[in-house]
Amino acid sequence: MRYDVNLSILFTELPLLERAAAARQAGFAAVEFWWPFDRAVPGDAEVEAFVRSITDAGVSLAGLNFFAGDMSAGDRGLVSWIGREKEFADSVEVAIGIADRLGCRTFNALYGNRIDTVDPQAQDELALSNLESAAAAAKRIGGTLVIEPLSGAEMYPLRTAADALAVIGKVGRDNLALLFDLYHLGVNGDDLDAVIARHLESIGHVQIADVPGRHQPGTGSLDIEGYLAKLAANGYDGYVGLEYVPEGPSADSFEWLRSNRKWRQAK
Repeated sequence: MRYDVNLSILFTELPLLERAAAARQAGFAAVEFWWPFDRAVPGDAEVEAFVRSITDAGVSLAGLNFFAGDMSAGDRGLVSWIGREKEFADSVEVAIGIADRLGCRTFNALYGNRIDTVDPQAQDELALSNLESAAAAAKRIGGTLVIEPLSGAEMYPLRTAADALAVIGKVGRDNLALLFDLYHLGVNGDDLDAVIARHLESIGHVQIADVPGRHQPGTGSLDIEGYLAKLAANGYDGYVGLEYVPEGPSADSFEWLRSNRKWRQAK
């Protein structure tokens, strides 16, 4: 397995621009981020500083989210958010520009929460249009959009792998795939074995955290090692993103991985 570390949830004890270097120091060759800016269109200097933090650290960028609104306030994406189409489209162009420079080819397009005053069907129609446009834009650089089911967000409509796969099927683009997050799907009670057995070819990225608690593997009851073995046995060869809240300092949360001989040799 190739592991990357999500620097929007790990190493948050450091300023954002210092995290890639910390990940490299911890032994990782690749990182991923949620949207690393506070608005859809950051200034040129912000973009340059972010890009430089990755290249100077000597790591690759394995994944990048599009702008998802104010995540700390509960927003979970703009894909289906009527009235914010321009922000979404603008962030897609910014993300693809960054990714083209850094070699990243995986983009997380969070679907967005239901809005009480808006018809869900209208939101879904907008989502299909936005995903079609974003997928076409990502195709220019050989990129793939991944669609993620979430837990812990009551108004977010994609809860299971089947929910996300239904959206992917409606768009019909060959560069849309499932983000297989073991934590979110595990919390929601999805059948992880069935997803691996039946939909391996639709998985574009994997993320992990233990259940419950969303901490590092070994702190909960989810058989993460077993699921990763099944993914590998079925042919998955993409990245596994570490997207957990560390218990204690981030740098001390990788003992479960340091015992993995293949990872030690590859780092």
